[in-house]
Order: sequence, then structure tokens, then C-alpha cells
Amino acid sequence: MSNNLNQTPNSDRVHISFFGKTNAGKSSLINVLTSQEVSIVSPIKGTTTDPVKKAMELLPLGPVIIIDTPGIDDKGLVGDLRVKKAKQVLGKTDIAVLVVDSSEGYTDIDDDLVKLFKEKSIPHLVVYNKSDLKTIDNLNDNEIAVSATLNLNINKLKDKIILLAKAEKNNNKIIGDKLSKSDIVVLVTPIDLSAPKGRMILPQVQTIRDIIDSNSICVVTQPEQLNDVLLSLKEDPKMVITDSQVFSKVKDIVPETVLLTSFSIIFARYKGILNTVASGAKNIEKLNDGDTVLICEGCSHHRQCDDIGRVKLPNWIKKHTGKNLKFEFTSGGDFKDDLEKYSLIVHCGGCMLNEREVIHRQNCAIDQNIPFTNYGIIIAYMNGILKRSLKILTDINDK
Repeated sequence: MSNNLNQTPNSDRVHISFFGKTNAGKSSLINVLTSQEVSIVSPIKGTTTDPVKKAMELLPLGPVIIIDTPGIDDKGLVGDLRVKKAKQVLGKTDIAVLVVDSSEGYTDIDDDLVKLFKEKSIPHLVVYNKSDLKTIDNLNDNEIAVSATLNLNINKLKDKIILLAKAEKNNNKIIGDKLSKSDIVVLVTPIDLSAPKGRMILPQVQTIRDIIDSNSICVVTQPEQLNDVLLSLKEDPKMVITDSQVFSKVKDIVPETVLLTSFSIIFARYKGILNTVASGAKNIEKLNDGDTVLICEGCSHHRQCDDIGRVKLPNWIKKHTGKNLKFEFTSGGDFKDDLEKYSLIVHCGGCMLNEREVIHRQNCAIDQNIPFTNYGIIIAYMNGILKRSLKILTDINDK
């Protein structure tokens, strides 16, 4: 979580993943394509044991994440785990590149991968590597023959990837599209113990940059100074955006005439899941004794004694419902495939996850009929201000 306002967060980078059978030349191709030693290359099958991620610039496209995955045909117990890891990468993949060994040709395993890409609506290319060993003819628009060894057609492949990636790039505004020039926005940012000294947490940094890019005025304060800040302004701000965990305090300070929302809520919109999480919050009223709630954090920070996800949120939910509930937790890249045991899923704002991965998690819940909401939305709901907190973003009402 950098405090550099000009650095592109990994969550806003296009994720380009390379799939294929063992020794198809995925790692070699990535190294040639990026002009970097991103992955270890070896003639020994199964050298890539876990997905390898690299944040970099792919010019002229810009910042991307390149992901090298284990061979999809790996065998044995460990091999099965590697294959599972490779398939999990699909949930965060914006562009899929299937690498086929030209000397072996296109196989049923390759075809199964392409079917997965199509099923998940992931734009993809089929790349026939080692074409110096065998010529491949009659290729479609989304196919290309290359040779990593001879650097053959590498620039053409890069052009095809860039063309697909440009169409997938998230050009959404976090909040700037709701602002006019010189609008004043007050950000309430309690110092988060999980953020390293001297830094702000990522959603705060991204929101500040988005406001500045929109030629609006950003005022940053902690909750204790909010009232003084509002009194010092010559006119009311256009809106106040707060950290969700101090919603109960902030709502009593900010006048009803001023728009009020939270970082978690505007990021739900930014990631494309606002409608789902807004409608999912009311399912807290359906929880019964013994139900299990899954709380998902997109990052893996050091846990604090008053951690919002592990401590505060469970306590607030138990207090609101009056029920004896069970809670389970996931963090970082972990997300359960089988969700049927859960009565409600509460996700963080997802600032550390790219849009496709957040939507993938939402869709997993929808497919299994599990209500899905997020921190900011459910906290606003429990404080009776969900309708108010959504006013600037949508017409959804808290019913």
C-alpha cells in the first residue's frame, strides 16, 4: 500500500495470465515478451509450481500484472494442487493467453481451457509456441504462431494482447464523475493501525487522487476534528466520505443536507458490485441462531486487537441481530469454492483486488444463492443510513 499518488495499484492493473500444459513454453514466452526474467525456465517439467505474479509496464499499454501458471496437465497429488492453483487464477484474469506446444498441437486439455475462458467470458488468445519446430497454418484472429527461442512474432503477439487489454481496462471513476470543478469533499480518515507509519491506506489514497483529477477540492481529517472542519468551511461541502467503522459517529455530525457515504461503498460501485451488496445487506434480518457468516478481507494485514473484520464487524452484527452466530474468515487471495454452509457473506471494499476478481466472488455467491454484501453497506444498514449513503451513487433504497 504505497503513498505514492502516481503509482498504479496492482488492483487497477490489467491482469494477463498465461496458461497451458507443462513445457509448452509459458515461462520462456513471458520472459521474451516482457524482456525480463519473470519466471524460471527449465527443460524439467513442472518447474513452475505456483502462480508467479509480476507487476510491470507493458509498453505501450502501461501497468499490468503478468501471471505465469503451473502446467494444467500436472499429475499426482501435488500436481492436482498445482492445477487447482492455476484454475483459481481465472477468477482474477482479465486476459488469458493459452500457450500450446506447436510440436504437440492443440489437445483436449487445451480445448477444455478455452471452454473455461469462454464460460467465464475472459477474452483470450491461443499462442502456438515453438513454431520453429512445426509450422501452424489456417489460424483464426485470436490465434498466433510464435517462437520464444527465435523471438518470432513476439511483437505481433504483444500487439494482440494490448488490443484485448485496452478493451478490458477499468476506466471507471471512484467518485470523480459525481463531482464538479471546485466541489469540496471531506474525507474522514481515522488512522488505521494496519497501515504502516507515514502511509495512508490504499482506498484513501486512490480517492484523494480521483478527487484531485476531477479538479475538486479535498479536505482530509480524522473523526475527532470533523465538526471543527465543517464549521471552518465557508459553505457546506458537496459530500463527506468516511471510513465505514466510524459511520455511527460521523452520521451525527454531518448535516442531513450534505451527502454522506463511505470508502467501502464507493469502492463497491468502482468494482461493479454495488447493486448486489446493497440488496444483500437486508438479509442480516434473516439470520438465525447457529447460522454462519463468512467475512472476507481482500488483503492480508497484521491483525489488531480491534480489527474491523475480525472483531468489530462480528460484534456489531451479533448486537444488531441478537442472535448466537458463528463467523468464519478468509483473507488475501483465499476464497472458498463451496459457500453453501454460509447464511451471509460480508466482503471488504476490495481495494486490493482487481474488478474481475471481486465480480467473480460476487458471482460465486449468486450462483449458490448466498446473500452477498460488504463492510460499508452493512454498517450503513445497521446504522439506519443506507438510503442516505447511497443517494449520490444510485437510486437503491434501504427497505
